[in-house]
Amino acid sequence: MFVELMPLLAGRTVMITVARLDDKTLRVNVMPTIKSGGSENPALTTPLSYTGTPEELDAELAKQLASYVECHRELGSTLAQAKAEMDAAAKAASEEARKKAEERKKKAADKPAENPASPAPAATAAQPTATASLFGDARSEVGPAANPAAPDVK
Repeated sequence: MFVELMPLLAGRTVMITVARLDDKTLRVNVMPTIKSGGSENPALTTPLSYTGTPEELDAELAKQLASYVECHRELGSTLAQAKAEMDAAAKAASEEARKKAEERKKKAADKPAENPASPAPAATAAQPTATASLFGDARSEVGPAANPAAPDVK
């Protein structure tokens, strides 16, 4: 059983608890802890819990533990690979954005100022505007005919 645990013990602590459930049944829990000094995916700390008679545990626990450790190693490897791929993609995207920014700067610097200063658009004459009323009807400065929805006051 401990030979199977050796790969799991690389860089981490593994806690094993054994509890008696009834006269014939035991439960063994194998709980890996997070590796020291790193932020690790919580999936790598999923415990193994195996319940059975002492005879079943003697016969099967080592096999189950070997399978658990192998799955644990594969998951760790897959997570590390995915993280490396994401980091590489982020680095490539950052590099691409930096290159595009440099190209834009270069084009802006190379382009001479062909139109040194465009004249400002001429100010337009002020149009008569509607004045707001406290009662929600807007009347134009021209008179009530400009706003046909306004009530005619006499």
